[in-house]
Amino acid sequence: MSEPVDPAKIHRIECRVLYGDTDSGGVVYYGNYLRFFEAGRTEILRAHGATYRELEERGYILPVVECNSRYKASARYDDLLVVETSICEVRKMACRFNHRISRVDDGRLLVKGHTLHACVNREGKLTNFPEYFLTKLKEISFDGAV
Repeated sequence: MSEPVDPAKIHRIECRVLYGDTDSGGVVYYGNYLRFFEAGRTEILRAHGATYRELEERGYILPVVECNSRYKASARYDDLLVVETSICEVRKMACRFNHRISRVDDGRLLVKGHTLHACVNREGKLTNFPEYFLTKLKEISFDGAV
């Protein structure tokens, strides 16, 4: 993920690797990094007063329409991870989150990637973000473009 102009726009959370996150060798299963990405997305929005729950209650859903992960090193059972999330692109009907996951103990970058989310209504039809949510995304984003 490229660094935003304002480093304060990177949101950080810590997650502990559970036994159920790993394969038989004690290494985090690659697909589970997407769950850590999701935790980062949820918490960056919550930290700025916007929640998925509120959006869904208003009839909107944000499905992932694209994701990318670049794996650099393995996380293992009981590792403490830091998940860094930022919003790098905001459009009227979509937004992109960048993610980086590192191990707390040694700071090693484990995975980086992004997820792109479309805004759809309950019928699955592509729609504009509601104005209040679009405004919030632009405030959080280091891109700000629509």
